[in-house]
Amino acid sequence: MRQFVLIGHDVPTTPDFSLDDLAGGAGRLDALCRSITAAFVTSHGIREDVRVHLIAQDELTITFDGSELQRLNPDERSTAALVRKALEHRDEAIGALPAEPSPGVELYRRGFADTLEEIADGGPIVQLHEDGEAVVDVGAERLADAVFVLSDHRDFTDAEVDVLEESADQRLRLGPQLLHADQAITVAHHYLDTDGYERF
Repeated sequence: MRQFVLIGHDVPTTPDFSLDDLAGGAGRLDALCRSITAAFVTSHGIREDVRVHLIAQDELTITFDGSELQRLNPDERSTAALVRKALEHRDEAIGALPAEPSPGVELYRRGFADTLEEIADGGPIVQLHEDGEAVVDVGAERLADAVFVLSDHRDFTDAEVDVLEESADQRLRLGPQLLHADQAITVAHHYLDTDGYERF
């Protein structure tokens, strides 16, 4: 199981946003939707062995599970519609129990630190960062069940850095160029799909 944690610093925590203004009025939800799509969508299907956890302003976590996910299309608007639908059901999330607005989507009342703690047993927690160790020096076999943590268009906050210093097993970079989060997810998938560029 590959997992991706996406930190959305400005993502709305209520469904009161327009699907026609994802870049401006929805806290750059457009970029995060591209990341969600990159994590799941292949040419003719969905990666079933992937989960994505979208952290909204360190208050809510929307989890997408590829083994059950439906109605995810390769466009930002339909992905944003799934996010908005999840937020419409936020009052149904009580304590540790999630709201379940649609197949493969759950909304929890927990932020970044609590989400990392909840999923830490799933595999090594890896912060993707330009100052990290080169991924090729680590090896794909050590990352098969990794939990990759990425920020949105903003840098990790000091509080997030503190959480990662305590929780992350590694800090890795995927190449010499800075990448957008959706591009980084695609590269991470490719690296693991090819066993570290060894199998094509």
